[in-house]
Amino acid sequence: MEVGGIQALRAWRKRQSGTVSLVPTMGALHSGHQALMDRARESGDSVVTSIFVNPLQFGTDEDFFQYPRPFEADLEVCEAAGVDFVFAPALGEMYPSAPEVTVSSGRMGAVYEGAARPGHFDGVLTVVAKLFTLTAPDSAVFGLKDIQQFCLVKRLISDLNFDIELIGLPVVRDDDGLAMSSRNEYLAPADRVAALAIPRALDAGAQAASDGSPVGVEAAAEAVLQAAAERGDLELGYLGLVDATTFRPCAQDFEGQGLLLVSATVGGTHLIDNVPLEFHRSV
Repeated sequence: MEVGGIQALRAWRKRQSGTVSLVPTMGALHSGHQALMDRARESGDSVVTSIFVNPLQFGTDEDFFQYPRPFEADLEVCEAAGVDFVFAPALGEMYPSAPEVTVSSGRMGAVYEGAARPGHFDGVLTVVAKLFTLTAPDSAVFGLKDIQQFCLVKRLISDLNFDIELIGLPVVRDDDGLAMSSRNEYLAPADRVAALAIPRALDAGAQAASDGSPVGVEAAAEAVLQAAAERGDLELGYLGLVDATTFRPCAQDFEGQGLLLVSATVGGTHLIDNVPLEFHRSV
């Protein structure tokens, strides 16, 4: 396994004759990330994992400097997953100066998580575009826990004509049902217990919509609100039931694939989760 910055990556990339699959990360790797790398191994002859904490996607009141950076442990995870190249550029390599030209996430990036974190997705798409340009992958693997990010990367690839196959890996959960996230490290034991209301709420919403009828749209939303309200130590950020393609709210007569989105703050830690739902007219 090779490790390096931009020049080392470019030299390594020139030596590759087969397909390359990319797994972008910000480090603090866990088994969910390893699942992404395992999926990338199925898609490419070689796997590149990037480890870069991107400042552009952090707000002024967010935790850029506190974000965990266990680099040596991350390399061990990459080694165990059979990664071929770990792209770990210095901040000054990726941004020699404050960027003047960036990627706009548009309307899709200004709602839900984008409304809660203004400018977040502009920063995400800017660094993803740079990673795509630098690594020139044939495929890229993203987790579906960050579903709004995934949908925006899909539009980035389409709108800017990147010739890359986008692969989404379903949410990886711990045994207790909580979606795996690097931010889970911030949760005290009592906070984690409170956070379990999030997957329970999503499950309740999915059950409410299990018949696939249009009525299930409203029922799913009500079920999530009720389940979240049972925990006084869980502050609900947003709840949304959206069209998976457009990220616009589902109408009562919606048909197709929807996404039930939720964000919550527990013990000062911002958590997100989602579940896909399929709606169709009753016959």
